[in-house]
Amino acid sequence: METRILSILTRTPLHVGAGASVGVIDLPVQRERHTQIPIIPGSSLKGVLRDLWNDVDEGEQRRLFGSSPAAAELEAGALLVGEARAVCFPVRSAKGSFAWLTCPLVLRRYLRDCGREGAIELRDPRDDEHAFAGEMVLMKDSVVLEEYCFKAEALPQSLFDVFKDYIPGDPLLQTLPRRLVLVSDGIYSHFCANACEVQQRIQIEDETHTVKKGALFNQENVPSDTLFYAVIADRRADGCLDRLAERLAEVGGVLQIGGDETVGLGYCSVYLRPGESR
Repeated sequence: METRILSILTRTPLHVGAGASVGVIDLPVQRERHTQIPIIPGSSLKGVLRDLWNDVDEGEQRRLFGSSPAAAELEAGALLVGEARAVCFPVRSAKGSFAWLTCPLVLRRYLRDCGREGAIELRDPRDDEHAFAGEMVLMKDSVVLEEYCFKAEALPQSLFDVFKDYIPGDPLLQTLPRRLVLVSDGIYSHFCANACEVQQRIQIEDETHTVKKGALFNQENVPSDTLFYAVIADRRADGCLDRLAERLAEVGGVLQIGGDETVGLGYCSVYLRPGESR
């Protein structure tokens, strides 16, 4: 079996819904239950990738992604699509406009999934009040994220190469090493749970030009500039991942993922990395 990493950068806010909620947020995003880290389910991601072949080659679509449920003969596809996890989460910074947060937990997962365990030595922050920060957001010996101030040291040089060529050629990602902030696992989970965008949605009555009764709701979105990654596998190891990479290049490396496409949500830069993972 051949596996590769699919890198995803949200260009606009993204909403992959978890259904209705009885809390303040009517439509929350999907998250891991135990960490509160936002995810894109593998089923959602596979559907978006499958749609790239709707008007191209039905036979190749079936070979890569399997038959549709309505087909007379069911067949599993060659590609196995894992869920995408947020590995860098953007938050406001008092210096440099915004910072990309990460933590030891997500970095160790990421390196494991890339087949690079032990490639770098990770230094955990001493506690929840300590961080390592890049030069663009570091202010002497501190970093200010949202309303919180953390004691900070310079980011270890070994972390600079973790996200090298995450999406080649993206001008914003060239600043990632200087914006990166390594915080504790708990602080990262806190920001993932509480720093997503909340958008108020309404529907207007044509006759009265006022909000339609019952049509006011709050929707949570993962912010733009969030970095996700997913593991994609070819169980047959017969070139299907190469074909997927070619097709992504043909559409310019941009996909729309999740809901509300018509109001600009979910547009993402994507890149299927060369075979470096296990």
